[in-house]
Amino acid sequence: MHTENIEKMSGHWLLAKIGKKVLRPGGLSLTKKMLSMLNITSADDIVEFAPGLGFTAHMTLEKKPASYIGIDAEQNAVDYLNREFGGTSAQFKLGNAAESSLPEQSASKVYGEAMLSMHADHRKAEIIQEAYRILQPQGYYAIHELALRPDDLDSNVKLHIQKELALAIKVNARPLTVSEWTTLLEKGGFKVLKVETAPMHLLEPQRIIDDEGVSGAVKIAKNILLNPSIRKRVFQMKKIFKKHEKNMCAVVIIAKKE
Repeated sequence: MHTENIEKMSGHWLLAKIGKKVLRPGGLSLTKKMLSMLNITSADDIVEFAPGLGFTAHMTLEKKPASYIGIDAEQNAVDYLNREFGGTSAQFKLGNAAESSLPEQSASKVYGEAMLSMHADHRKAEIIQEAYRILQPQGYYAIHELALRPDDLDSNVKLHIQKELALAIKVNARPLTVSEWTTLLEKGGFKVLKVETAPMHLLEPQRIIDDEGVSGAVKIAKNILLNPSIRKRVFQMKKIFKKHEKNMCAVVIIAKKE
């Protein structure tokens, strides 16, 4: 899908290239919890910000919502998703999560995974404002993001982790602490209802097996072993994740438009 230099490729596209389908910080388990807490029904109009490879979109469509729209900023992703979901009612549009161009109050539930973390704080706030704008009153917004811990983590340590993460995954990752995530949502007009966390074990062998199945894990391992430049990048990412493991986690927050 992406052919640019392996050294410069963003971490999520690199992992997708080697066969990783679940690219969320809390893995399949936390995504399932998020969807369970959202309780999507046939009455819901769903919007997903940054659907990526469409893994969660597949799970959402199984719940047969009234409508589903995915907004992604990458043309490659939109083209891929429209092919992948060709026979379904899902729509995928090129757009910006901060300015989706969707009608006001047109969605009953909005969610996004592993995307707010990749933006500067002012941009996070703009995306949250857009979720608020397109949601109907009493609508639900869910996020599944990378988080830092504990809540009183020293600001210098926080900056150091953000810098090392950005270098490893080639994206300007700016994760927040769990309390900072909830505060950001509250400032955006939402009432936080539920918070769930999980270890950030994206590249740990057991998580890969849990997320991708044994055959998927074997395929990923083979692709890593057979390509030295990919292997170098994946090991760099894993090393940084391991180094900061005690100060990183995944978080899902369910919030309601008040």
